[in-house]
Amino acid sequence: MTIRFIHAADLHLGSPFKGFAGLPGKMAQTVRESTFTAFRNLISHAAETRPDFLLIAGDIYDGEDRSLRAQEQFRMGMETLREKGVPVFVSHGNHDHLAGSWVRFSLPDNVHVFGPQVETAELNVRGTTVKIHGFSYPERHMTEPVIRHYPQGMGDAVEIGMLHGSIRGNEAHDVYAPFTKDELLGKGYDYWALGHIHKRQVLHAQPPIVYPGSLQGLHRKESGIKGFYEVEIGQGTSSLEFIPAGALVFGTAEINCAGIRHADQWLERCMHQIRAFREADGPGLLDLRLTGIDEGAEAMFSDAPESEWLEFIRECVMRDCPDIGVHRMTWERDTALAVPGGLFRDVLEELGSWDADNWKDCLADLYGHRQAYRFTGRLGEEEIREIAEEAERLITDGLMKGGRAE
Repeated sequence: MTIRFIHAADLHLGSPFKGFAGLPGKMAQTVRESTFTAFRNLISHAAETRPDFLLIAGDIYDGEDRSLRAQEQFRMGMETLREKGVPVFVSHGNHDHLAGSWVRFSLPDNVHVFGPQVETAELNVRGTTVKIHGFSYPERHMTEPVIRHYPQGMGDAVEIGMLHGSIRGNEAHDVYAPFTKDELLGKGYDYWALGHIHKRQVLHAQPPIVYPGSLQGLHRKESGIKGFYEVEIGQGTSSLEFIPAGALVFGTAEINCAGIRHADQWLERCMHQIRAFREADGPGLLDLRLTGIDEGAEAMFSDAPESEWLEFIRECVMRDCPDIGVHRMTWERDTALAVPGGLFRDVLEELGSWDADNWKDCLADLYGHRQAYRFTGRLGEEEIREIAEEAERLITDGLMKGGRAE
């Protein structure tokens, strides 16, 4: 007998999508709505295909305050699945942990929310017992290896573990509820439904240990098509099918500017790459990386401010590919521009010498502000690096344009 279920994680409903100012109105709205659109795509698929159950492995909401709109959208989705007879099993992660403060919404009786301790939920699927083990984060920082509290598989049922966490020693992500692959395999389960890592990964094939990735990319580093897995488990076998759900894809298009002398040539090359991305990945939000900028191309670009080039390409893309947005452009020149010395060079060298603590002190009023934090988020190493790069770009760009930054 085969059971079929859906495994999703990291919905991040209500993400504020920081840093997307300047997008045309319709595209800006698409970005703001993207987590809700992706969630509705998940619910529509589940309502149509009627899996035996749905697993959501953590971070349903983007923040511990759980906005009213995000909770209402989630509740409505659960009501839809209740009407279709689909049970749902939910664990909360580090973003939407149980210690947060929010106005409560009730959920329909088809939804089981795991508590702060590892527990087991059971259901009967056409005569087969299914045991689902999981927990919700009682607080944001869970550094304890919670895997030790999961029960050993008994072999008398289909057993599934839900765990929002990361592999011990993985420095690419904040390490929460750490585990090793051997520890997961040692439990003897038929499937591990993981969450927390926004990139899709199959850590082990049989039995499957799976990160479905986020349902919708949240920023430009979360590129590629996002979605969830449809899973089938039979007699000692299992299969996975990835189902796209994201409203848009974050990506990068490289534009080789070598030999370009006129703006229409540049536009043609840009649109060729943008159309190719649209055909391959669908609706998206792109960074344009301009490479191969020789002296002739540099002379052309210098006749208009960078902000005008960006506004121009956004307008052209909106006419030709209205479901593609251009987030930003970066200029990667073959040779570095000559930057005068003196005070300007001293400023750049001073910025270059700052460490993380210097940047945190400088930005403390903004990132520590009680209301601004909802939109700025955490000031981590990646955010500091991007702020430093942008500061240097603005100073250099202003210097190249006679002292004004566009």
